Parts: sequence; structure tokens; C-alpha cells
Amino acid sequence: MLDALRTRGYHGVGLNELLTAARAPKGVLYHHFPGGKAELAVCAIEFVVAKLGADLDKVMQRTGDPVEALGAWMAQAQRVLAGSGFASGCPLATIALESTPDDEAIRAALADGFSAIRTRLADALAGAGMAHEQARGAAALIVSAYEGALVQARVAGSVQAMSDASEALVGLLRLSLGRRNTPKA
Repeated sequence: MLDALRTRGYHGVGLNELLTAARAPKGVLYHHFPGGKAELAVCAIEFVVAKLGADLDKVMQRTGDPVEALGAWMAQAQRVLAGSGFASGCPLATIALESTPDDEAIRAALADGFSAIRTRLADALAGAGMAHEQARGAAALIVSAYEGALVQARVAGSVQAMSDASEALVGLLRLSLGRRNTPKA
């Protein structure tokens, strides 16, 4: 489901196609996911959010600096996108762009997921000395810029938009935290 969401979105893949790819009979799906494809998508969203958070935590532990961690985290996303031939974007953005008001459970999972990512980023920035309200706003800007740059990079077939956004965000965060910009490696 996760691969399908990344490349084709929720409405772009059928249930039979998912079952064929998983080599699973329909009964198994409904036994484990009584809500069908929508429940499976919600689980995939929750998995992605947990993985993004764990990846960010890992980079934070390695660097000890949320600004450096953000730059490394976004650089990794660029490598993954380019490595997929620009076919595999962020499943959260893909699903969010195509969701409708009828997709209530999916939209709720996305809202919770984006909120969790913003909170994790805001907490890291506040821990580095940024005022809480400013950290909250910066986290919203980071998520918005990241998702927007990822969409642009995917359709252009180039990570340049992501690279530019990442560099700008890192520079703004360094200024906000009163740190000097360090030259790119």
C-alpha cells in the first residue's frame, strides 16, 4: 500500500491490484483491515509518520543540532526522490492532494500526521533555544516548504527546488537561533 500511495496515490490504485501485489486473498485484507482500503491507507499514513519521526530523531541524535539535522533529513529525502527516478514522492502529500471531504478517516490521519511532524520539529527548535511560538511557526513553514518543494521536484524531475528550499530554511533557522551560516560542504 505504501508503494502505491507514493507513486500513484490512494485513488490511483485499486483494491484488487493491492491484493495481487501482496499475494493475499480478499478475506485476509478484510480480516486484518475491516475498513478495507481506507483503513489500510490510514495504517500506511501512520507508519510513514512514525518512520519520518524516527528518521528525524536518528539524525538529531547524530548531529545534536536541529538545524543541521533538518538539512541532513531534507538531503536524504532528495536522494530518495532522485533514486526513484522522481516516481516516489511523499505519500502524505500525494494522498492529501487527492483526498476529498468523503475521505474522513484518511484526512484525519493526515491532519494528525502533519501535526505530529510539526510538533516534533517545533520541540526540537524550542530545545535549541527558539521561543515556542516562533518554533511552532517555523515548524509549519518547514513542513509546508518541504512538501511544496517535493511536489515541484517530482514534476520537474530535479531536486533543485528541494535543495533551494532546504538551503533557505537552514539559513533562516540559523538566523533565528543567532547562529552563523556555515558554508555548504
